[in-house]
Amino acid sequence: MSVRHLYCENPACSKVTFAEQVPGLTVRYQRRTPLLQHLVEAVGVVLAGRGGARMLRILNVTLSRCTVLSQLMQMPLPPLVAPRVLGVDGFALYGDTYGTILVDATTRLPLTLWEGRDAEQLSHWLRAHPGVEVACRDGSLTYRQGITAGAPDAVQVSDRFHLWQGLSRRVHYIASADRGCLAAALPPASESDPAPVEETSEDTAGDTRAGRHARRLFDAVHALTRTGRSHSSVARELGLDRRAVRKYARARSWQEVMCRPPRKPSTLDPYLDYLQQRWDEGQHSAKILHEELQTKGYLGHYQCVKMSVAPPRRSLPLDEPRERPPSPREAARWITTHPGRRSPHINDRLPRLLDHCSELRHTHDLVRRFADMVDNRDATPLQGWLDNLSNSGLASRRSRRSPARGSARCRAGDHNPSQHWGQRRPHHRCQAAETPDGRTRRRPAPPSPRRPDRPPPPPLCDRPTVLPR
Repeated sequence: MSVRHLYCENPACSKVTFAEQVPGLTVRYQRRTPLLQHLVEAVGVVLAGRGGARMLRILNVTLSRCTVLSQLMQMPLPPLVAPRVLGVDGFALYGDTYGTILVDATTRLPLTLWEGRDAEQLSHWLRAHPGVEVACRDGSLTYRQGITAGAPDAVQVSDRFHLWQGLSRRVHYIASADRGCLAAALPPASESDPAPVEETSEDTAGDTRAGRHARRLFDAVHALTRTGRSHSSVARELGLDRRAVRKYARARSWQEVMCRPPRKPSTLDPYLDYLQQRWDEGQHSAKILHEELQTKGYLGHYQCVKMSVAPPRRSLPLDEPRERPPSPREAARWITTHPGRRSPHINDRLPRLLDHCSELRHTHDLVRRFADMVDNRDATPLQGWLDNLSNSGLASRRSRRSPARGSARCRAGDHNPSQHWGQRRPHHRCQAAETPDGRTRRRPAPPSPRRPDRPPPPPLCDRPTVLPR
């Protein structure tokens, strides 16, 4: 293949010479063919820098990771097409700075993002990209205002995450109200526990490290001395001192070797009878006993009292650790966890808890039915589920609003469906205020008067904590 090398005859032209380009094979100012350039870009999109460079090295294309990233950054962005189902959510950039991200809910690809959670900017983007029919959002008042202003015909719904978030929070409230039933999840205490076997002092001493060492040396010394060997030769073979061998050889049992010399007189001796009396009465705290002895004139140290009560303390029965009842959050996690993902610990205690508390059992049944609707993406039984929820009385334990009325507002695009189960509308707790720069910000609303017999609800925010499923 040959190409022409051309010369420009115009003296004012900066390009004196130039080469002829072959369509489909060469590109001006390019060191790679279009096919190879497309391969580098495709690998960069999938594997980015380091991974893309390693993959290209296998394909006999030697490029550095910086070159792969440079080619990736030079690629033009695909044209932005307004999706039919738009997802709007906030995320934390750093500290108290938040941003907004828009996602195509059908392809699950991000469309754009910007710093801040501004309703005006969201509405401007929606006006510039018409065609959004469904908008998935959380319970934020800012996003609700922006979607209403930018796409008034779009239906505002809640996604799976926020649906389950509201459901989990509501289950937590119900478990908190039925806190008295949570102790029923513990297994019943067995009344036929075997009585502890009392160990003698001989067995206790033989089980210690010093007792086993003394028994081993006693057997070794006596086995060698029975053959008629002297103490010196036994000491050399066992690596012991001659006096230690003589002590073991003269002992009739290994317990004699363990016997300690008589204890020296102590300042605590006049108070030993009082300590024994208080110990028999049930006072086993060395600190309290020391304080009582000080009132009787004892001038010794606390450690002496502690060491004197240590031997009888070893004979006390060990208290078995008591299992605490589950907290409301744990009970809510048990109920919202899929049955196939529950541990044996949960499978043992959850049926016992549900048998004891009828409200938690009804809550568990409603949660499982709701989870089936979400997993199967079938909203046909939703109306019957809402009727059962309204008749159970669980929805009115915190809010007086009817769930059926809330569902009608949800279908009209003016309400979050997860708010039936405890996620109240944000504007109930905050009011919108317009700043001089045209932005909408929230300020806390004045507290409304409540009845003294009705406890206040827990604080709410735009991004509540999620209970794990």
